[in-house]
Amino acid sequence: MSETTDRTGLAAGVGRIPIMAVQPVVDGGRFPARCVEGESVQVTANAFREGHDRMGVQLVLTDPDGASRRRPLEPIEPGLDLWATTIRPERTGRWSFRIEAFSAPFETWAHVAEVKIPAGLDVDLVCAEGALVLERILAEIEDGSRPVADGPVVSAALESLRSPGLSASSRVAPALAADLRGILAERPLREGVTVSDTYVLEVQRRRALYGSWYEFFPRSEGATFDPEHGWTSGTFRTAARSLDRIAAMGFDVAYLTPIHPIGTTHRKGRNNSLETQPGDPGSPYAIGAAEGGHEAIHPDLGTMEDFDAFVARAKELGLEVAMDIALQCSPDHPWVKEHPEWFVVQADGTIAYAENPPKKYQDIYPLSFDTDYEGLYAAVRDMLELWVSHGVTLFRVDNPHTKPVRFWEELLAEFARKHPEVIFLAEAFTRPTMMHTLGKVGYHQSYTYFTWRESAEELREYLEELVEAAPYMRPSFWPTTHDILTPFMSTGGRRAFVLRAILAATLVPTWGIYSGYELVEDVPRPGAQEQIDNEKYEYKPRDYAGALARGESLEPLLGALNRIRREHPALQTLTTIRFHRAEDEQVLVFSKHLDAAATGTGSPDTVLVVSLTAHDRDAWTTLHLDLDALGVGESFEVEDLLTGERFSWDRDPYVILSAADRPAHILRIIHPEES
Repeated sequence: MSETTDRTGLAAGVGRIPIMAVQPVVDGGRFPARCVEGESVQVTANAFREGHDRMGVQLVLTDPDGASRRRPLEPIEPGLDLWATTIRPERTGRWSFRIEAFSAPFETWAHVAEVKIPAGLDVDLVCAEGALVLERILAEIEDGSRPVADGPVVSAALESLRSPGLSASSRVAPALAADLRGILAERPLREGVTVSDTYVLEVQRRRALYGSWYEFFPRSEGATFDPEHGWTSGTFRTAARSLDRIAAMGFDVAYLTPIHPIGTTHRKGRNNSLETQPGDPGSPYAIGAAEGGHEAIHPDLGTMEDFDAFVARAKELGLEVAMDIALQCSPDHPWVKEHPEWFVVQADGTIAYAENPPKKYQDIYPLSFDTDYEGLYAAVRDMLELWVSHGVTLFRVDNPHTKPVRFWEELLAEFARKHPEVIFLAEAFTRPTMMHTLGKVGYHQSYTYFTWRESAEELREYLEELVEAAPYMRPSFWPTTHDILTPFMSTGGRRAFVLRAILAATLVPTWGIYSGYELVEDVPRPGAQEQIDNEKYEYKPRDYAGALARGESLEPLLGALNRIRREHPALQTLTTIRFHRAEDEQVLVFSKHLDAAATGTGSPDTVLVVSLTAHDRDAWTTLHLDLDALGVGESFEVEDLLTGERFSWDRDPYVILSAADRPAHILRIIHPEES
């Protein structure tokens, strides 16, 4: 808002120098914009004034300790009055920023001098006006608002302007020299200062933006079957052995589906049937039994000490542990007896089970937040606190869109204050408004519609939407989940799994797979977009080593993708993505670029991806590249990071892609300083 009061008596108005459309700002500042430590964030604003006098725009950035720094915004689209600068907050916490716009009397005078003095026009008047401007600068030195060190340079220029014996060009030369202009670029002379509102920028740890997730059911890891005695569940001890393989593929997060006791009332059998067979373990999402609820561990998996050992082993391997949090209960959950007010009671006195038509979940009771909000809030908060105390740093939240948004806003704000290291991923495949609002109120990441976006046009449009929402919603791309197997994946075989892994891993900074992906598990349950023999309802041990030995596993590809992501910081960004054109409309071409300052290596990093989007066809096509976006000249070298091949390319290279053995290029641009 303006520093002055307008005629209406309002303390705002547009101000002397209008400042409009400041970004990144979420809903006018109702919610904080977000980034992660070290992330490049572009700050922009429309700022303008009447007439032709010069103006300037500055960003005032305040860190969590209250220390402020200024930096100029530069005009990037003068015809649209758009000004911008890039910041990289270096540590986590609650930052803030504001924009200040001002009239720049020195720059206005300098422009007049540069026009009139060479033409010999109004020389004495120009020098006199310049002297008045420099006197104002000296006055700032005298009152302490400007460093004393600026004095000698300003005084020398002032003396020259007041020396009529010198030639016109000599009189103004010191005032137009680089040393004085450098002083004023850093600390401009300002008048008519207008100040925007102050906006919050919440800086979170890097894992909130970038990471590779591996999902698995711990009970399947090490599960065995004996014809005489039936199934024996895997445990945390056997699951811990799988962590080495997961870490070897380069994943950052080991994500566990629910680990709590499972109810027996209305327990689901295989493929979500209403009848169970002996040994059917039930859905881990039907949480709660005599052994306990959300704070307890299923006895088949082990003890809390076993869980602690699992977390410790994960940390030794550089993995973080994510837990699945499903805020729902089986009919046997202790809360059902202790707090019946936390559930929806129907007209006939029974508790309503969960439904997501046409799906029915007779083994699950949803929670109701309208009868004892404070009590339920405290119970959920304390449960999460328990798991945080045992080393869990990430939570994947099941169906958060079925709970009040107010609940998440309050809970996530409390955890942001007390446990800023903890990250929440929203599993909300729902309406865009709800997905976006969950991001605004504090969710660090969100599942997305990537699973159903298949064509090059759909993917391009969707990424552009996600980039626009980047200040508050960070996407996580999953080709499949334990609940979702699209027709694309179930009909495309290995080709589809390879292609979608490449796209998920390179389009966005966070991606994940569900265990069995590396084995190309692609058989759907008839009439549903999910796998047959869904692991939610049974044990599913897998022969990963055998598949790898037979050359059937995608583990080498997944490992290569995660290695490429780690080695190339450009792929750890979202907002840097730029799309290029291919004459074949089913070929997707995009790049990500970071300059040398952003990489911290002294060299820029640019990755160019050229990919099929259909698994059942090849492509021979010419590309049309935006060389400015790539930071290269008319000819340049590229290296394929999947094969090691090198190519010489220009603005319009010709490429051949094969769905069978080369569905995509992931190319590193070799910049001249690297050659």
